[in-house]
Amino acid sequence: MAHPPLRLPLYGEPAVATSGNEGASPAEHASTTPSNGLSSSPALPAPPSGPALVDEADRNEALMQVGDLARETGKTVRALHLYEELQLLRPVARSKGRYRLYGPEALVRIRWIGKLQEMGFSLTDIQTIVKDWEHSGSAPHAMVKMREVYEKKLEETRAHLRRLEALEHDLQASLTYLDTCDVCDPARLLSSCRACDLHSCNTHVPDLVAGFRAN
Repeated sequence: MAHPPLRLPLYGEPAVATSGNEGASPAEHASTTPSNGLSSSPALPAPPSGPALVDEADRNEALMQVGDLARETGKTVRALHLYEELQLLRPVARSKGRYRLYGPEALVRIRWIGKLQEMGFSLTDIQTIVKDWEHSGSAPHAMVKMREVYEKKLEETRAHLRRLEALEHDLQASLTYLDTCDVCDPARLLSSCRACDLHSCNTHVPDLVAGFRAN
């Protein structure tokens, strides 16, 4: 009598004996198991399932200690500790040695703090901005608050730029006026500067020049 072809078990499928008892019940199959409790054809191991576990060292590889963060941002370690004390900066984890670890987002936060300081905000002002943001309750409300802060600062910045432009004009006019002093007689007394005859009577004396010779 011809035997059916031998079929190899699929990956993870228990092996089934083919000695003529293919149609046997599970109990009958169990009777073919050796008395030592081990199957003569052990099942292949099931394939792994779920995400692979990540070692803590690998997880922390992209994180930075405070010294690394200071070098990346040009800030001092003391400044970064102050940011943390004011709750402007928070570590995302700690190493086995209990060192603070910061993620890439810390670089963005530190740049943001620096820009606000350049605008004239103190760290206390920034702390208030952060607290207002965190307690806004909703995203639209938070955005409205930040817009108000930035609109006010933009107007102050534009006013400051206008003052700087006026100061630039005064400085340029003063330098142009003082260019005439290069041809002045070295023996001339300082007191004669109050009524300099090298300039036309109609020449406007800039305030930055008139001021230092007024006394």
